[in-house]
Amino acid sequence: MGLTSEPISEHGFRMPSEWEPQDAVWLSWPHNRKTWPGQFRPIPYAFAQFVAAISRYESVRINCAQPLQPRAQRLCAKAGADMTRVHFYDHPTNDAWCRDHGPIFVKKRTTGEVAVTDWHYNAWGDKYPPYDLDNRIPALIAEKLGLRRFAYEMVLEGGSIDVNGRGLLLTTEQCLLHPNRNPQLNRAQIERRLIDALGVTQILWLGEGIVGDDTDGHIDDITRFYSAAGILTCIEPNTRDPNHEILEANLERLRGFRTPEGAPFDLVTLPMPRPLAFQGQRVPASYANFLIINGAVLVPQFRQPKRDAEAREIIGHCFPDREIVGIDCYDLIWGLGTLHCLSQQQPQ
Repeated sequence: MGLTSEPISEHGFRMPSEWEPQDAVWLSWPHNRKTWPGQFRPIPYAFAQFVAAISRYESVRINCAQPLQPRAQRLCAKAGADMTRVHFYDHPTNDAWCRDHGPIFVKKRTTGEVAVTDWHYNAWGDKYPPYDLDNRIPALIAEKLGLRRFAYEMVLEGGSIDVNGRGLLLTTEQCLLHPNRNPQLNRAQIERRLIDALGVTQILWLGEGIVGDDTDGHIDDITRFYSAAGILTCIEPNTRDPNHEILEANLERLRGFRTPEGAPFDLVTLPMPRPLAFQGQRVPASYANFLIINGAVLVPQFRQPKRDAEAREIIGHCFPDREIVGIDCYDLIWGLGTLHCLSQQQPQ
């Protein structure tokens, strides 16, 4: 409804944490076969299982061009989704990664108004054109729901940031300072824009992301808040694995960080799954790509029973008041992302 690039934090808006009450989860229906080359056949079925899991707890809103909707609806129903909670919108997309091309929602502290922040999306540094349809999704959602929209020229993907809802934002230097995103902006300018637009007060910078991550180091594959002062972070126990040093360096930074009150964070380490590769290419499988929803946490599973169970247990200790639900992501990860990458929560 409204379009501005003003610092909306001055008007009391902030980005809520993922564990705060949600109105719905947004997804974009998968249809781009190039995303899963030679492996696309199982993807709509795996995605429908994901939809079904979310629908047991809250509403699911899906960007999906009209011609694709009848089959998508049939697959979701067959997967056991609560179809009274599954809603399709005729919003054509280029790809399925709604965390990155979808809106980043903010909420006004005083009135509870929910609004959309709309950032420029360039498919992770112009890696996968075209992305024109994806770039329109935040505006379409804002218009459809009658929400105010705040548009920004800066490139920003939802998977590159994580917030605790109390003023802190986690990100990586590899992604936000990469020249393929915002070469005209320096670190201080990027920080200023995040503070102005998302209502945060401090940026916590980690270094690099994991091997095989084509997004240039998204935070949601490595390190996540689980409470205002609690952080879950991935480690690689195998010292010969290239992720070992990367994740150890990030862990060292985390140990040095302090909360606004001056205390160290409550750090919990989360082992990586065993390496997965497709046609010789390592893929960024990570248990940190979990999705927090109302009453549950959906955790990626990679058909590694012992590691999968360990990840569920660790994440369960961090969220004792929620069900921990494992979701098979063995097929989805060949597209180089899983549950969190595919979704974007809309706060109540």
